[in-house]
Amino acid sequence: MSTKNTVLKKNQELVLEITDVNNLGFGVGHVDRVTVFVRDAVDGDRVEVRIILVKPDYAVGKILRIVDPSPYRTEPVCHVKGCGGCAYQSLTYDHELELKRNYVKWAFNRVGLKDVQVGPVQTVKDKAGNPVVFGYRNKAQYPVSKDAEGNIVIGFYSAKSHRVVEAAECPLQNPSFRPILETLRTFIHDHGISVYDEQSGEGLIRHIYLRKAVMTNEISLTLVINGESLPYQQDFIDLLNRKHPEVVCAYLNVNTDKTNVICSDRYELLFGKKDIEDILCGKRLRITPSSFYQVNHDAAELLYQIAAQSADFKGTERLLDLFCGIGSIGLSMSDHIQSLTGVEIVDEAVQCASSNARINGISNANYYCIDADRIEEMPPTVIDSADVVILDPPRKGCSEGLISFLSDAPIKKIIYISCNPETLARDVKAFQKDGFAFDKVIPVDLFPRTGHVETVCLLTKK
Repeated sequence: MSTKNTVLKKNQELVLEITDVNNLGFGVGHVDRVTVFVRDAVDGDRVEVRIILVKPDYAVGKILRIVDPSPYRTEPVCHVKGCGGCAYQSLTYDHELELKRNYVKWAFNRVGLKDVQVGPVQTVKDKAGNPVVFGYRNKAQYPVSKDAEGNIVIGFYSAKSHRVVEAAECPLQNPSFRPILETLRTFIHDHGISVYDEQSGEGLIRHIYLRKAVMTNEISLTLVINGESLPYQQDFIDLLNRKHPEVVCAYLNVNTDKTNVICSDRYELLFGKKDIEDILCGKRLRITPSSFYQVNHDAAELLYQIAAQSADFKGTERLLDLFCGIGSIGLSMSDHIQSLTGVEIVDEAVQCASSNARINGISNANYYCIDADRIEEMPPTVIDSADVVILDPPRKGCSEGLISFLSDAPIKKIIYISCNPETLARDVKAFQKDGFAFDKVIPVDLFPRTGHVETVCLLTKK
């Protein structure tokens, strides 16, 4: 039961002991059993705060000064004020991993799975054995705006708003993105091209979308525009070819809807190849702008290797890869199984997956463009022949219908990969009720400095 907040007032100043940190990056303290959330506070801190928001059962405070710093506190690498991207930049990375592991435990305990074993969070290491925390993101979508002085702002949205803060030099992004952004900033300014204003719905340039294949160094660039064409288009193409030969394909994405959806379905190739090509787990993968691909290449390899080890393939398995995207997970395991079937709702991703199988000489793979939550539409022979399933659903997890269908099918093992521990825990409990057992959950840190954590869980039919 929540406690009605009658003890805190807006603009009140007080000293607060921080006892926890949530996955949104807010330190947590309490005043007479009322929870107070404080951005960038670290558990173990003693901080002076000003209350900036009061609700019936909680309050939000802003740090005025740190009275006694936590032993887990560290100096942030990034000093951009107001960016809503990082959650954990004020605490040590070792403590971040501890918080993420505890978050996974909490998610399972919350649904009644009290005895869950959660392994240490697995991380990517450099050659010296240090964790790779920065420069890992191979994909970024930068909103473009103007500040009060009319300067072009390229960055990310402020927390809980659509105000763009300048963050072109984000330390999480691949460092090769910054020079391209500065070239585009100069191009937009020098040619007097308008940028999008969300309030009025006017202006042309909405987002700059970059994606890099880290093993081949190929980059794709997409300009999201609120219009039908780009002024000075040939000048733009010539500029990119001259200054950034690493950009091997460039697209316009036409999005004229007044929406917070970044990209529409309408991509128009300006120049270059249709896709970029990367190498993941020894397999060559073609990636289009609209295709899902993990944003952390090296951590994705680690994740897929852990998933394959969990499955303990014997070479005779018939693998069904649901929510397969461009096929990266299943194809990474194709050398260790008898056959592979992928299911994906996005037609372009299905075409990518089929192409990726061909270019890797994999003849035992077939792909279907079907919503995995409507798997009953698959040919019965495909379902009846599968004995191992990979699940890598979106954050919302699996539908009740899919869980029920898989539980009734002759499936021996399910490798569940999730980006949301809470929906994973919910779905694991449902599978457990339907006759599956699980032993442990392995977290993998694909998103250092943020509140997100990826998880792998093996479910085995009893």
